[in-house]
Amino acid sequence: MTADIEITLPPYPGITLQDILLVRDEAEAQSAFAHLSQASVLGFDTETKPVFQKGQKNDGPHLIQLATESKAFLFPVVQTMNVEVVKSLLEAPHILKVGYGLNDDIKHLKSKLGIVTANVLDLARAMRESKQRDMGAKAAVAKFFGMQLSKSKKTSTSNWALNPLTERQILYAANDAQVALLTYQRWLDLKNNKSQTSI
Repeated sequence: MTADIEITLPPYPGITLQDILLVRDEAEAQSAFAHLSQASVLGFDTETKPVFQKGQKNDGPHLIQLATESKAFLFPVVQTMNVEVVKSLLEAPHILKVGYGLNDDIKHLKSKLGIVTANVLDLARAMRESKQRDMGAKAAVAKFFGMQLSKSKKTSTSNWALNPLTERQILYAANDAQVALLTYQRWLDLKNNKSQTSI
């Protein structure tokens, strides 16, 4: 889909602030785990403070996002209890985790936090329409929902180690995780309908 067509698409509304929980203490971590552990599929992403100087080491991820259809949970990794909760969810073999372009996220989770993710589906590869070109979240939202997902470069390259995060960062991060889940479900529905009609 070309850029000039995408501009004419209606904007993707995204998740609201009231449906996002920025996990900051033990009680919130337990509440997040109770909600997320009931799901069979979760939207998943991470955010890392960008590195601008040559030779500077990437010490991310600084934020881990997990989402269901109704809620998104943001886990700053500075809190130990957050890492423990996220580790148990990301390593759970019975919960499928879906997201876009997860290769680096998975590597950094293992090297920094010792999290060995299980049952993860990278939608960028799974949804791609040619071997040369991965599908991104923006393209998936345009294809499956006929809407334009706003992806601010300024926000994506902002300081994800901030405490507290800005409202823009919170919405951006939560949408990244939830959009992955919602587009995955839509993609799956279309695939299932297609296979049923061809029977």
